[in-house]
Amino acid sequence: MRFLLQLINGLQVGSIYALIALGYTMVYGIVKLINFAHGDIIMVGAYAVLLTMTVLGWPVYLSIPFSILVCAAMGVLIERVAYKRLRSYARISALITAIGVSLLLENSAQLIFSPTARPFPTIVSMPPIVIGSLRVSFITVLTLAISVLLMILLTIFVKRTKTGKAMRAVSEDMGAAQLMGINVNTTISITFAIGSGLAAIGAVLYCASYPQVTPTMGMMPGLKAFIAAVLGGIGIIPGAMLGGFIMGIAESLTKGFISTQLADAVVYGILIVVLLVKPAGILGKKISEKV
Repeated sequence: MRFLLQLINGLQVGSIYALIALGYTMVYGIVKLINFAHGDIIMVGAYAVLLTMTVLGWPVYLSIPFSILVCAAMGVLIERVAYKRLRSYARISALITAIGVSLLLENSAQLIFSPTARPFPTIVSMPPIVIGSLRVSFITVLTLAISVLLMILLTIFVKRTKTGKAMRAVSEDMGAAQLMGINVNTTISITFAIGSGLAAIGAVLYCASYPQVTPTMGMMPGLKAFIAAVLGGIGIIPGAMLGGFIMGIAESLTKGFISTQLADAVVYGILIVVLLVKPAGILGKKISEKV
């Protein structure tokens, strides 16, 4: 029973990692950029919900959509201001810029809100679900349901819609897609908006489980989500989902049965082993480039 409970907790945490990892993997799949500022979008989304609910008195059903819009707009703004002009430069330039944007967001939040942690308001107040002797919190079930639903909808969007097909075309060959009449700039902006919007939802679900907000709160979830994307195969949407679930389960089982202090070490160890065996990630494929 204890194992099953830890497994459910791992799936909950893993689904949050997976939602955040989708932003990393979508952006990398199109512009080959590791957007290290993506983790701090989580912080922006959390503060957007916190302020609208506690300061403005908005209900949760208005605060969450507003947070998604704020994060989506932030993602597009970051891409247009910081990354757009660097597409033709070496990738290391965009990577360094991404780290700079991350530090800018964190330090700006500390100046505006102070480094002190703020309590996150309760967004769902429901009794736990009882199945025999197993008690599962409602927020755990809600997190899993929302995450799986969003992943399915995103997969359908990418595979079936015109915009999704344009995203796949830009991912395959940006130059050829432009010749075929696809607006590359708009497609990339939509990708950043969707990824950042998913990060906002991940932020709300994360804060519902760990109810406090700080300027640096997105650092560790963002890093673990990036590792999840690499683990599953960065640039591959199902890989982000799989990597997130593996990360969450491994972390939860380690905390429950081995040691809380070793949880991160075990997770990183799994990543190292997978990359040694299969450098492209679990679902990644080795691609040979013609020269």
